[in-house]
Amino acid sequence: MQAEDVRRVLVIGSGTMGLQVGLQAATHGYDVVLYDTSADALAAAPQRLRRYGAAHIAAGLIDDGELERSLARIALSSDAAAAAADVDIVSENLPEDPGIKGTVLGKFNRLCPQRTIFATNTSVLLPSWYAHASGRADRLAALHFHNNVWLANVVDVMPHAKTSPETMAVLVGFARRIGQIPIELRKESSGFVFNAMYTVINHTAITLVANGVASFQDVDRSWIGIFKMPVGPFGLLDLVGLDTAWHITEYGAKRTGDAQVKKNAAFLKGFVDRGCLGEKAGEGFYRYPNPEYEHPGFVAGTEG
Repeated sequence: MQAEDVRRVLVIGSGTMGLQVGLQAATHGYDVVLYDTSADALAAAPQRLRRYGAAHIAAGLIDDGELERSLARIALSSDAAAAAADVDIVSENLPEDPGIKGTVLGKFNRLCPQRTIFATNTSVLLPSWYAHASGRADRLAALHFHNNVWLANVVDVMPHAKTSPETMAVLVGFARRIGQIPIELRKESSGFVFNAMYTVINHTAITLVANGVASFQDVDRSWIGIFKMPVGPFGLLDLVGLDTAWHITEYGAKRTGDAQVKKNAAFLKGFVDRGCLGEKAGEGFYRYPNPEYEHPGFVAGTEG
């Protein structure tokens, strides 16, 4: 199979990244199936897709008519067998747990056509950790998107030792066809390229606040004021989703046993337990819409 042969994409997981990847594929002409076992997640998906679509329109990427045609290409399903029928690429967007990813991919290995390529969207895991469990190690590679997919349109394409050159070629070509800039890694490396740098920034920012050194607002003020960026580390964490950030940090704490990483995970867990998951929930470190960091005077500390 070549990239131009790809017609139908299965997205496993209808969270933030799954929805964005699905819409990105649909706006570029692909038929998409969004699969999730959560009835609540599937029920919320149409409204969330429209919100992301509105952001596409605001960015001048599509118009109203193109959005409607794109949404019509997206089907929602909780039936694994039906979702797997005749798909060319699977984009897996599950929590950062190799056991979960391997189990689910193994299930879909039994349901998908033999030609189907599996792409895992993970921030810190290595595909070799669950390549065997997937059942098709040669047709598995990481295809790691960034948030928001339509603007931060850089995607890491990372093989493991058994990934075939044909699989890499298809995924690189597919990435280009959905408006992404593919970064083709030569070997496995945790965090890929951008996230390897971003993870260090997040760890440092969370540590400063978890240890009571500074407020999250002042951490963001420092970042915005020096780099002249529109958002700081904690605003970005809200956009990523604090549940996602907690999963990643908690997994790192279990793997390393590092006391500070454990403390940072517990700090994030407090927000998750309160339902403060970030922008998608209306509240995280900031309240949405119109978060504090967008207010005039925020950086100078005179917004009040």
